[in-house]
Amino acid sequence: MSVPPRVLTVAGSDSGGGAGIQADLKTMLALGVHGMSVVTAVTAQNSLGVQGAWELPVEAVRAQYRSVVDDIGVQAVKTGMLSSAELVEAVAELIGGTDVPAVVDPVGVSKHGDPLLAASALDSVRTKLLPAATVATPNLDEVAQLTGVRVESEADLREAAAAVLAYGPRWVLVKGGHLAAGSEAVDLLTDGSEERWLRAPRHDNRHTHGTGCTLASAIASQLAKGQSVPEAVAAAKRYVTGAIAAGFALGGGIGPVDHGWALSREPRRGSPSA
Repeated sequence: MSVPPRVLTVAGSDSGGGAGIQADLKTMLALGVHGMSVVTAVTAQNSLGVQGAWELPVEAVRAQYRSVVDDIGVQAVKTGMLSSAELVEAVAELIGGTDVPAVVDPVGVSKHGDPLLAASALDSVRTKLLPAATVATPNLDEVAQLTGVRVESEADLREAAAAVLAYGPRWVLVKGGHLAAGSEAVDLLTDGSEERWLRAPRHDNRHTHGTGCTLASAIASQLAKGQSVPEAVAAAKRYVTGAIAAGFALGGGIGPVDHGWALSREPRRGSPSA
């Protein structure tokens, strides 16, 4: 039997199942790769926000990573929540020593505005983690946090991308989904010479928890299949757009995107169309 491509996520756990490790593994399954995980932190989290977070020791993170990579092997790595400078630097060293594409999602805050990265870790992200990235995928808040560049319109995306590229990733995907205006969600992918503008319909759906984790994991999954960065990002954008369109209510707050939207068209029990 053939072995599927293997992708490793290094990120925090979301007890509500919408983001973090859980979203990453669901995305990987949906896209036909074998997902593996290194847990960096445990959160108490639901549709209303993050009620608590507990960082794992660096030695536990390092041991998980070495256990998987040294025995099973990987074709791509994706990073998410790395809450402290110590964790950021350890993970940067690990992925820098693994000769596969690395997708870095520089998670700073949750969908609800809860901080997930210590201010003291920002410099480590800039100087250690971003230089190890094949693709960095910051949203507009993360761009401002890392570079000071504030994006107010689509025209500002080039400046934002250049500011992130200055820290050393090979490619950057600046996600413009938080821009208020327009009927399209516009992202800019660039390596400083080649530009790709990615556009998709903006869906009127508030249930978007896990969007960033899902997109980064989808990119890593496509890279593990052997796609180029522009091909992988375009395919991931299509996948996450469908997941956002199918996002559903869960709990009393913001529900998750639907990671399995392309796998089953059967309506959920209790949904209006069921």
